[in-house]
Amino acid sequence: MYSIGDIANIMGINTSAIRFYDRNGLLPFVQRDKAGRRKFKPEDLNFIEVIDCLKKSGVPVKDIAQFITLCMQGDQTLQERYDYLDDEEEKLSLKIEKMQTQLEFLQYKKWYYKTAIKEGTEDIHFLPNSRMIDPQTRNEFEEKRKVTADIHELTDL
Repeated sequence: MYSIGDIANIMGINTSAIRFYDRNGLLPFVQRDKAGRRKFKPEDLNFIEVIDCLKKSGVPVKDIAQFITLCMQGDQTLQERYDYLDDEEEKLSLKIEKMQTQLEFLQYKKWYYKTAIKEGTEDIHFLPNSRMIDPQTRNEFEEKRKVTADIHELTDL
């Protein structure tokens, strides 16, 4: 049996996170000793790993609790659990895709400012006689990104 501190160390999770999971009904499988301290079995590690992954993926606590309830019901919910995780995978993939787009834009803007700083003016990126960014500026960045092994070499000062 493991204590909450043991689990925190093994899983790399704060004890406060584990207590939060317990307060919110995510750990119905956890036993307690006579003094009321949580005692975890080795097989509980899998549940905690799933809970932590779902939580870090942005899944609401109530949805995680429903998933854990399904897990506790046994084999009759295998397909339902699979379908749930399949749906969560799709949602997470979409989030990652959107965040990747945001990251790429931020990298472009860092390059934009790095090159402007190097030249001492932002004017190098504007269309002649305007404050409009030349569309070729983004194309230039994209071409450089394609041949750069490390994006930070391109964007960092």
